[in-house]
Amino acid sequence: MSPPPRAALFDVDGTLVDTNYLHAVCWWEAFHQAGHRVAMTDIHHTVGMGSGRLLDRLLGEDRDRDDDEALGSAHKAIYATWFDRLPVLNGAPELLRALAGRGWRIVLATSAQGSELTALRRAIGADDVIHAATSADDVDSSKPAPDPVQQALEQAGADAGHALFVGDTVWDIKAARTAGVDCVALLSGGIARAELDAEGAVAVYRDPAELLERLDDSPFARLERER
Repeated sequence: MSPPPRAALFDVDGTLVDTNYLHAVCWWEAFHQAGHRVAMTDIHHTVGMGSGRLLDRLLGEDRDRDDDEALGSAHKAIYATWFDRLPVLNGAPELLRALAGRGWRIVLATSAQGSELTALRRAIGADDVIHAATSADDVDSSKPAPDPVQQALEQAGADAGHALFVGDTVWDIKAARTAGVDCVALLSGGIARAELDAEGAVAVYRDPAELLERLDDSPFARLERER
């Protein structure tokens, strides 16, 4: 019998592409246009959630939700002006190719959707090794709910014990842990190491390049030896 597949599940914003601060600025501008005063640091700490959860956290669950669609559309329109210059993080495509070469199935699990996801994949430039991608269109609930991670596992055809999730926010770690998957965290999204450690990351690296450099003593290598 062939061994069960191993799945390397990846968040995208802040993990493979350096966009977390772009999202913060674009959300800030959308809020500003609608007359909301929201601190940039608060916006930054919600990046990684779906837009509905982000708005709940920043504007309150008792807000007038009639403006939600307009706020989301404004954010998307402002963010879209960056589509042709999204900055891939150092080592991101090389990391995906290295893991695929070691037999891992690469699946993206992101809150991005539609043209945004297309732009992110174009920036990464590694579609030749990406097995599948799950987006906000594919799940009922966004991170920190486990739905994106569970959907990614299904797309990989793997179980939680043969998978690792790579993300950059506490929401990524919460989603992965609830799905029973260990999470490797990166500092490239701007969240402090102490916060990622406290949430339960099994390892923390500066960026994809450092994880690639240390791949042979990473949780990926340990799982390869154990399985």
